Amino acid sequence: MKKLIIVSLVAAASLSCATLSGKKSVSLFNGKDLTGWHADIPKMDNDPNATSAFIVRDGMLVSLGEPRGHLITDKVYQNYRLEVEYRFAGKPGNCGILAHASTPRALYKMFPKSIEVQMNHQHAGDFWCIVEDITVPDMVERRGPKENWGITEGKARRIFNLTDDSENPVGEWNTMVIECLNDEIMVWVNGDLVNHGSDCTASEGQIAIQAEGSEVEFRKLELTPIKKFGSAQ
Repeated sequence: MKKLIIVSLVAAASLSCATLSGKKSVSLFNGKDLTGWHADIPKMDNDPNATSAFIVRDGMLVSLGEPRGHLITDKVYQNYRLEVEYRFAGKPGNCGILAHASTPRALYKMFPKSIEVQMNHQHAGDFWCIVEDITVPDMVERRGPKENWGITEGKARRIFNLTDDSENPVGEWNTMVIECLNDEIMVWVNGDLVNHGSDCTASEGQIAIQAEGSEVEFRKLELTPIKKFGSAQ
């Protein structure tokens, strides 16, 4: 039954890819509640006192960081530009946006199958391969020895970005732009191109926000259909 529910959700959500293509920009967050999203927090499975890590506060979507998990769009998207405005509310820490998310809890019984665009402070724009893969130039330099590469537990899944100095100081707002087109993903942070991958093993999926130990505020999550790269710049 669980498998049937997941398949039905993805099949229905796939229709959104077609409807999105006929629109201009749409906001994934309405500023009031989490309509259009659902949380996957493993701790909530068996702990009756556990609460979601995702709330709306002062018109912002907030990832509290704990308990750890993901906030996932109900719909599936492809060929889009996602513009995100975010900041660490207090101490710098860790978070991420997952592109092409699909199978829940595929890695470490926590992370959905996806390509993570890292938001970890001073490492924004790194790729993390989560049971999906992607290729960048200078792979050995940026991922390590080829024999260690992989997409599952214990493998070299991190692909370093092109620059670690594109983020604003903690407390200030950052703009991250993620463009997904066919089997490629490009990422900008505050106007700097920080990563570009190709031959991605997925070309569509849900979009997810992590709760990964740090409080992060989001004031913009805007999606725009694209037919070519660089339309955001």
